[in-house]
Amino acid sequence: MPIIVNLDVMMARRKISAGELADRVRITPANLSILKNNKARAVRFSTLEALCRELDCQPADLLEYREEE
Repeated sequence: MPIIVNLDVMMARRKISAGELADRVRITPANLSILKNNKARAVRFSTLEALCRELDCQPADLLEYREEE
């Protein structure tokens, strides 16, 4: 998939655990893991907004487009 989720990078920069972020964003740890491991097929804007708020970042810090080869 050409959309890459860099959630793990931002979590490391902000020094926040997956469990803590899931609690703050109010999603299950399993759903956060799906996002973090690039297994998600979609993300709600409300979830993206909450992630950006808690990680103090922009959507472009979390999502990247890479052309498939």
